[in-house]
Amino acid sequence: MVAKDPRKELVTESMNPYEKPPSVTTGQSIKNFLYNPQTGAVLGRTPSSWGKIGIFYLIFYGVLAALVAICFFIFFQTLDPRVPKWQLERSLIGTNPGLGFRPMPPEDNVESTLIWFKGSNRTNYNYWVTSLKNFLADYKKPGSSPGRGQNVVNCRDGKIIEPWQVCVVNVRDWHPCTEENFFGYHTSSPCVFLKLNKIYGWMPEYYNTTENLPPDMPKQLNATIHQLVQENSLQLNTIWVSCEGENPSDQENIGVVKYYPKQGFPGYFYPYYHSDGYLSPLVAVQFERPRPGILINIECKAWARNIKHHRNDKIGSVHFELLVD
Repeated sequence: MVAKDPRKELVTESMNPYEKPPSVTTGQSIKNFLYNPQTGAVLGRTPSSWGKIGIFYLIFYGVLAALVAICFFIFFQTLDPRVPKWQLERSLIGTNPGLGFRPMPPEDNVESTLIWFKGSNRTNYNYWVTSLKNFLADYKKPGSSPGRGQNVVNCRDGKIIEPWQVCVVNVRDWHPCTEENFFGYHTSSPCVFLKLNKIYGWMPEYYNTTENLPPDMPKQLNATIHQLVQENSLQLNTIWVSCEGENPSDQENIGVVKYYPKQGFPGYFYPYYHSDGYLSPLVAVQFERPRPGILINIECKAWARNIKHHRNDKIGSVHFELLVD
């Protein structure tokens, strides 16, 4: 009869799954987890196990990355970097452009629309002059001047241009709303620049007849349109703008308002097709003699038959305040 090996019985007993394992210290448990000298495991896995799982995830994430890259490649084949996929009614922007103004108040007060300065203090009004100077810098670059680019041309009313051509915006000749004249801030006659938001492919419907003019259109603008209709002027193809005091008291305090180079955005700038060198047309509005020391609420509107106005939604118009000390 063969005698039993007591060492094998000890090993068998130690492998009993129902037996409570021998207690070890916390430090020893951490050491065994980091590296177990009996099995050669590192962080609970043997080197072969780590190799297998590493190869698996390498293949898994490689295939996943390839699928994502293929999807992006196919997706970008359907897009044109110059032409938006969703336009006009199908886009989030829609077909009603908004109106913006410059200069804007300092960035640390993003909710403010107040232009507040003292005309007798250059340090005080210098911020507004510098802000306009920076804003107009792109309009003064060589590429934005006529003759400095094949697609940049000097346009005029009635002139037909090619879709790939863009019209120059010559802001240098808009005296007194020029940098050399400090945009009128040094004489407490500030200039504010208006611009219409760009919507790809949008074409304005002009008020080029006296029929169905809006009842809330300013009388001065209404008279201008009537006069141009009588003259059969090409300037009728214009997106008109007007700036007025919001309330009766504001209208009394706003003073004389003048527009440069004309009271609107010429039609030859539209439609917008994202052509190289395109710059949005501007209108400089000068408030010649606003009453000092009084906060004046001003609302400017853009006028075309397909531009609707909604003060709360800020479409078709813009609001700001003016305070001259």
